[in-house]
Amino acid sequence: MSWSNWSGSVTAAAQIARPQSEDELAALVRSAHKLRVVGAGHSFMPLCESAELIVSLDDMAGEIRVDAARRTARIPAGWSIRRLTAALWDEGLALANQGDVDPQSIAGAMATGTHGTGTDLGSLSTFARGFRLVGADGEAHWCDSTTNADLYQAQRLSLGLFGVATEVEVAVVPAFHLAERIEKRRWAEIRESYEDLTRQHRHVEFWFFPHSDQVILKTLDPCDPCDPPPTTTDMEEASFRRILDISARLPFLTSLLQRLMMRTNIDGRRRGPAHSVFPSDRTLRFEEMEYEMPRAAGLDTLEEVVGWIRRKRLPVTFPFEYRVVAADDIWMSPMNAGPVAAISMHQYAKMPWRNLFADAEAIFRGAGGRPHWAKRHTLNRADVAALYPMAARYSAVRRAADPHGKFLNSHLETLFA
Repeated sequence: MSWSNWSGSVTAAAQIARPQSEDELAALVRSAHKLRVVGAGHSFMPLCESAELIVSLDDMAGEIRVDAARRTARIPAGWSIRRLTAALWDEGLALANQGDVDPQSIAGAMATGTHGTGTDLGSLSTFARGFRLVGADGEAHWCDSTTNADLYQAQRLSLGLFGVATEVEVAVVPAFHLAERIEKRRWAEIRESYEDLTRQHRHVEFWFFPHSDQVILKTLDPCDPCDPPPTTTDMEEASFRRILDISARLPFLTSLLQRLMMRTNIDGRRRGPAHSVFPSDRTLRFEEMEYEMPRAAGLDTLEEVVGWIRRKRLPVTFPFEYRVVAADDIWMSPMNAGPVAAISMHQYAKMPWRNLFADAEAIFRGAGGRPHWAKRHTLNRADVAALYPMAARYSAVRRAADPHGKFLNSHLETLFA
């Protein structure tokens, strides 16, 4: 069978299995020579690629179980963030933070360090409190900070290397509502005031079209309870799609079209349950690279890469996305050296991106950045060892958990021994 990721840039010809129980899954794992697990396919890197077996947990049975103190919940690892947060809401609970899309499986999001934005809020991986894993031998094990502690520490951002997670214990908070504001601001103004904005709002991010001097600013703040909002996107995608398609045919018009587009009025507001306001629709296909920069270097690095695009008159059609994320202590997390500014660079899926990303990556790496594991990068094993002090220990735990490399694929073999 054929499988492809969301953007269409990663494909695989493999057997695709959909076990309905942990026993079925365990039998698949025991009999497999090589396998990878797939969620929504939102990784731009070939993390899920396999020439033999790809396992989807979409059909696995399961239910949410909230602890007596209502501080954690055990949930099926294959559930999408959308399904999980809706179920938590019914219990009067929520995740403290989310990213801007929600079809990903919760286990996949944690396995890659997926994050939202917030000065004091870490990635989804920081919410993990324990995992039930079907290991390479087909046996199920529990790990947390006191039981199989090294396995737990590695599994917090696992890249799917240590087994197949069937259940995750996650930290939860009381349900809350958010008010969203989207508006247009001058880049020079945001450049000057961004740090103040992060102190004034629970969540602040912006999108910066590189050929315009305007940015789209988005803030989210807690608000009083209100009705759920309609599903929405951050921008009107039909007109943006037309601009992208023109740029794909006539790249030299990209800068003009961006400036014209950013002359339109942008002023959006909505309020509702947090899990309804965090995500937005994403129907336009793109390719993405994201680098987590030391926070103090973030705005300077963004200005540098935008300046390079303008000098070269490069047809970068999508905006940069800029967010901040709190530090953590996870072995392979890009945030484990301190708080970061996350700079996401996108290109329309119909346009060339490889050389563009490679040149931009040199700027990000030169400023001390580390890539998001699920988004385009060119790290090798030596780079991983240099960037992550715990890489050797991580690899040792991987070899102990999977001595025959059942959960490795060709891409992951270039990164981890």
